[in-house]
Amino acid sequence: MVLGGGPLGAIIGRYPSSSAAAGDDEQGDPGPGGGVIRHDRKCRDWPFLVLFAAFWVAMIVNSSFGFNQGNPLRLTYGLDYKGNICGSRHADPDLYQLDVRYWVNPNQVYQSGLKTSHIELPDAKTICLMECPLPAEDGLNFVCDYPEGDIRLSVDDWIDRDYDYFEYLTPDMRNSSLQLQGPCYPVIFPSVNVYWSCQFIARASNASLKHWKDMGGVTIDENMLIDRTIHDAINSKSAVMKRYVADIGKSWPVLILCGGLLPLFLSMIWLLMIRFFVAGMSWITVVVFNALVVSVTMFFYIKAGWIGHDPLTVVIGESDPYVSIGGREINHLHAASVLMTVIMILAFLTSIAIARRIMKATSVLKVAAKVVGEVQALIIFPVVPYLILAIFYTFWFSAALHLFSAGQVIQNDCNTDCCSYDLKLGKVNCDRCCGYTIHYTPHIGIAILFHLFGCYWATQFFIGCSSTIIAGSVASYYWARGEISHDIPFHTVVSSLKRLLRYSLGSVALGSLIVSIVEWVRFILESLRRRLKFVDSARGSRFGKTVSSSSQCCLGCIDWTLKSVNRNAYVMIAITGKGFCKASVLATGLIMNNVLRVGKVNVIGDVILLLGKLCVSLLCALFAFLMLDEHKYRSGHNKISSPLVPVLLSWALGYIVAKLFFAVVEVSIDTMVLSFCQDSEEHQGNARYAPPLLMETLDEESELRRLTQGP
Repeated sequence: MVLGGGPLGAIIGRYPSSSAAAGDDEQGDPGPGGGVIRHDRKCRDWPFLVLFAAFWVAMIVNSSFGFNQGNPLRLTYGLDYKGNICGSRHADPDLYQLDVRYWVNPNQVYQSGLKTSHIELPDAKTICLMECPLPAEDGLNFVCDYPEGDIRLSVDDWIDRDYDYFEYLTPDMRNSSLQLQGPCYPVIFPSVNVYWSCQFIARASNASLKHWKDMGGVTIDENMLIDRTIHDAINSKSAVMKRYVADIGKSWPVLILCGGLLPLFLSMIWLLMIRFFVAGMSWITVVVFNALVVSVTMFFYIKAGWIGHDPLTVVIGESDPYVSIGGREINHLHAASVLMTVIMILAFLTSIAIARRIMKATSVLKVAAKVVGEVQALIIFPVVPYLILAIFYTFWFSAALHLFSAGQVIQNDCNTDCCSYDLKLGKVNCDRCCGYTIHYTPHIGIAILFHLFGCYWATQFFIGCSSTIIAGSVASYYWARGEISHDIPFHTVVSSLKRLLRYSLGSVALGSLIVSIVEWVRFILESLRRRLKFVDSARGSRFGKTVSSSSQCCLGCIDWTLKSVNRNAYVMIAITGKGFCKASVLATGLIMNNVLRVGKVNVIGDVILLLGKLCVSLLCALFAFLMLDEHKYRSGHNKISSPLVPVLLSWALGYIVAKLFFAVVEVSIDTMVLSFCQDSEEHQGNARYAPPLLMETLDEESELRRLTQGP
């Protein structure tokens, strides 16, 4: 059966043409071998190319909003009683290195935890310090407001005095301070730096409390609630999300090395080993994959605290060893450890299942190695899309940090009695004593979602372009082998690139858009499902659970099918110059007519290639764990809240880079197999242009095909 109303040989075969003899044709293909993949091409699916260009304009506008409105410091540090970001050089006063937020009034903290109270923790007075204060062992320490007004101290002197200028206060100021209205507040409870906020320990200092009472200070509540209230604020979902995003900015050297340079090096090594040591690559890949899965799982166990004595700690700096403080980050590491255990078990089972088919994978890889050996430029070509993606991700991550931190610092509108002494006015002020929060508008959430969608679409687009160029080069090798072999190492990749840029960018934009939309529909439905499970009606409805699970399963199958169809569609786009839809029909028809031949070869080959990509990405994750275990990322200003997000990002970036380079082998196999199938159909089952090695690999399927389809 021949698809598309005629044999593809008329389009992509080695048929002479007047334009070929003339050197350069009207499409600008090179003279020697110009008849390869030559036909009347034209720009396809151009409206989607226009849509993709408009999307890029929207991405730039969206990112500029983030750069104008965002401040990544907000993701890590809190706000003080003036609305300043702790640690900011542009604050009033200069708060550089004063990056620890401290709640000065313990009674406000306690009352904010009461369900019947109108005070909320964001309205409790906070100040930025260099480190969390501790109670005096035999006296009473104070933390006073930033020096201004009648307090003639510089900020440096204030810091040198441990933030205490109580002895300089006037009688009115002292009386106000004894009422917990400032400008000085007693340090009664010990505190510890938990993610740049001073977590109170509900264990009041008896000596400090006695001195406070002797001075005539108001009663201070000693309830355990003072501990839990601050911890709940630090451990909220939004606070954890901000810290995870901030971890990306702090660990950028790890992402560059483990997510960019290391996978580039490993992928190149893998391609070279495929070229010169293909016989043992399947076994090496399986063994290395299992070893890396075990290693990464062990690192998760260590950081989760299940192995050794080096678990993740939420405390920054030194702390009382008897103080145990947990957080969501630790719970997330526990969940990741369980997930990695499941993956490790599945990895072993998969390795056992494919052990008998390793030889088949080796024969498939030999075909790809032969192509790479002939079209040598394919080894170097993925560096081009790699550099483009590197520039894009640099811009994208920077914009993401600013978008996630975008918003306006606005003073809260509270109706509580929270009077405090104003040093500038020289009196107690009850008019503007509410705290400050960062106000996020709904359009910021939409901007973030658009930014995330843009990253996925752009990534799919660049990978699709790379696959199309590789497919065009390999198709030239198959259909014109022997006629232009002396030009293949130099010109086929460039010619394929020119055809893509001139005719097929719209088709790739359409294919990548379809996959992105389906993936995001899955994401939205999964988010809705998680929200609905907390509703009583949804929880008790078996029908609702069945519908939810079924929809997720169906969308997952559709997504997997679309990605497979896309990959083969890009091959047919490169070969025929058709639009995305027609190319998908052609590819699907060829596969359906040769399902046994294509399936048996592609499935085992895809499994080995998938394991190879996972080897590269897992090794990147392992190195990220090792780098993040250095002192630089475990203490001080660069301390990350959890290695989870940087490790996962290193894994994801490593996988994307590996996908770019492994596409040389993956797309080469797909192109050779599809070309072989079409060649066989055009010539009554005898592939005329197939290389001998490909014939040896696929011919053993012919007998089974004849038995199943009949004469």
